[in-house]
Amino acid sequence: MELKESTLQVLKNFSTINLNLIVEPGNVVKTITEAKNVLAEATLEESFPVGFGIYDLNEFLSVVSLVDNPTLKFDENYVIISDSSGRSKSKYFFSDTEMLTAPSKAITMPSTDVKFTLDSETLSRLKRASSALGHTNVSITPSDGALELSIVDPQNTTSNTFSIMVDGEYSEAKFNFVLNISNLKIVDGDYDVSISSKLISNFVNKSTAVQYWIAMEKSSTFGV
Repeated sequence: MELKESTLQVLKNFSTINLNLIVEPGNVVKTITEAKNVLAEATLEESFPVGFGIYDLNEFLSVVSLVDNPTLKFDENYVIISDSSGRSKSKYFFSDTEMLTAPSKAITMPSTDVKFTLDSETLSRLKRASSALGHTNVSITPSDGALELSIVDPQNTTSNTFSIMVDGEYSEAKFNFVLNISNLKIVDGDYDVSISSKLISNFVNKSTAVQYWIAMEKSSTFGV
């Protein structure tokens, strides 16, 4: 099978979430952080014929990058990665899946209390503001029928802040959902975002088949 560029981009993104990866047969791949607070799932254009484990995803991607148009041929314990000409190839051995971290079950998203679209430019500005101000929290609050996304330091009410207004829908007039921006390790693009008062959010990419479930901070409030 040939690895498409879109799949490589997904795997590169997954490597920022967890270096371990367990691939099941088929075209769906999942990963989860060690802290179990971010789960990602992608439906790929190609389908893996076998299941296997990778201990260091960055190392695997580096090996794949040694050849152009990588083609994978699977054996029971390893995969042969060759180039388009067949002159260059690597043998990469799989890891024991018992040693790796992987999602144990699927997440069923609870009823949604807040919805909005987060475009790539808005997310980029929030990340730049977080870096400039040295704050790691994004506060999501209602504001005259819209939503205010703010970079804040909840421990210091007099600290500098940055905020952006976005259109949104919500069922409760009082809430403050807090998200750690370091958990927003998502593929570039625009996202449909839904948040539940159960402190879980779902980010669904609008152009590619990838989505993320990200836990909100425990300092979040709803109806208070």
